[in-house]
Amino acid sequence: MSDIDRRFVLASIAAAGLAAAGPARAQSPGGQSRPAQPSPQSDPPPPQPARFSFEDVQRRARELATAPLAPTAGLPDPLKNLDFDAWRDIRFKPERALLANSGGPFRLQAFHLGHLFKQPVTINTIRDGMATPVPYSASLFDYGRTKIERPLPVNLGFAGFRLHYPLNDPRVHDEAISFLGASYFRFLGRGQRYGLSARALAINAGTSEEEFPFFREFWIETPEAGADRVTVYALLDSESVTGAWRFDLWPGPDSVLEVSASVYARRPGVKLGLAPLTSMFFDGENDRRVRGDYRPEVHDSDGLLVHTRAGEWIWRPLRNPAKPEVSAFLDRDARGFGLFQRDRFFEHYQDLDLAYEQRPSYWVEPAQGWGDGRVELVELPTADETNDNIVASWAPNESPEPGKALNFGYRVTACLEQARLSPNGRAVNTYQTQAKALGSREAPPPGTRRFIIDFAGGDLAYHQNDPGAVELVPTTANGQIVRSFLVPNPHTKGFRAGIDVQLEPGQSSDLRAFLRAGNRTLTETWTFPWKAE
Repeated sequence: MSDIDRRFVLASIAAAGLAAAGPARAQSPGGQSRPAQPSPQSDPPPPQPARFSFEDVQRRARELATAPLAPTAGLPDPLKNLDFDAWRDIRFKPERALLANSGGPFRLQAFHLGHLFKQPVTINTIRDGMATPVPYSASLFDYGRTKIERPLPVNLGFAGFRLHYPLNDPRVHDEAISFLGASYFRFLGRGQRYGLSARALAINAGTSEEEFPFFREFWIETPEAGADRVTVYALLDSESVTGAWRFDLWPGPDSVLEVSASVYARRPGVKLGLAPLTSMFFDGENDRRVRGDYRPEVHDSDGLLVHTRAGEWIWRPLRNPAKPEVSAFLDRDARGFGLFQRDRFFEHYQDLDLAYEQRPSYWVEPAQGWGDGRVELVELPTADETNDNIVASWAPNESPEPGKALNFGYRVTACLEQARLSPNGRAVNTYQTQAKALGSREAPPPGTRRFIIDFAGGDLAYHQNDPGAVELVPTTANGQIVRSFLVPNPHTKGFRAGIDVQLEPGQSSDLRAFLRAGNRTLTETWTFPWKAE
């Protein structure tokens, strides 16, 4: 334990002792209790202990940033060789869940160290303003079939934790949010299944020098009876930065997480990604790379949605590229971005166990302007569905300066569908094919590709009665559009657009398209990168 940690724990213990003792009281002549008054010769009463607050975490992060990254304790030998199944068999006993004594609706369960989770974290609970560490005890866990050869240290720590709440049934405490591994966290709304993840911070994402900050310590406020919110504080550390985080979770049909953060740089020139989201895209209708799988599509998210400062909604389908690729959407004070699972049909996935159609979408809305920067999308190749290969974040143009705090906040919503997001028509399907009609003898021009986009929603069903008034507006950053068409699609109650693009072999281009009627924009803007073979 570092000197900073020792000071904090000792201060917490001393404060808890003072709170338990309480102020001295005396009896008035009428028998009523009154505070004891010190005599003129007596010492002044001791100061009341300060209540734990976010400022305490900020102070610790600021102090940590003045010194190099301190090493953390490694795993004891009995836990070093646990495989995934052995680690997963170690489960927190539900009857030992913390926070239950307060009468509130939340329950806290910890994750055991082992397997990939080698970084011990300290977990504290806060009651009446006093922070108390949760000591590790083997009695908190059911080890199942996993055998531990000898007793584990009493100061072992935990891998992370999760909070349970009556999310889907008022009689059942379901997992609502979890913090596990580096700075990763995931949370759910009603009727949702875990898919994508969020992170506190990304550093050099998409490069060979990517750095993964981690949480050293957590503090969880004890909610009162009837509370609909829980608050978590976290201390972040890494080679390049430290930070203090506050999370306020409101579980519900669309759970909302309010995030406040302060980042302190250890060195200049750090490339940050704020509010990073991490997901998996293996195979989908717009990127058919997998053959021999009975499942038509496999992905946790199928697109990036961006709401620009100018009010434009941009939809970018995800891909599983042959090599790492980075896309940037330049803006100032973007209104929001998120990774979405827009396809909600079981028939498109056919996976009874993993239920990809129930994976949540995460939508990020900055609390204040984040200045000049870009929404950055990193797409990595993956050979199977076990790897998260998609990262989206806000990359500010300026790096934080050592000695100065970078303060920012945002809201994340976990949802299945929200009409307020891209309120006009949406791009619901994207396909690629050869640039000629099926069955035609026409030879497509060299270097051409046809993209087919289905737009639906908004006012598009209304405009099917007069399709001639609807116009397709396609553009390409390189090459040329040699043909385009637009026809009503009664199956989606929208329109199907076709765009034939021609590029020189080896060239790349960014394609864009939207629908309009007169001067009125009817849909979001679909965009897609393409490289001619």
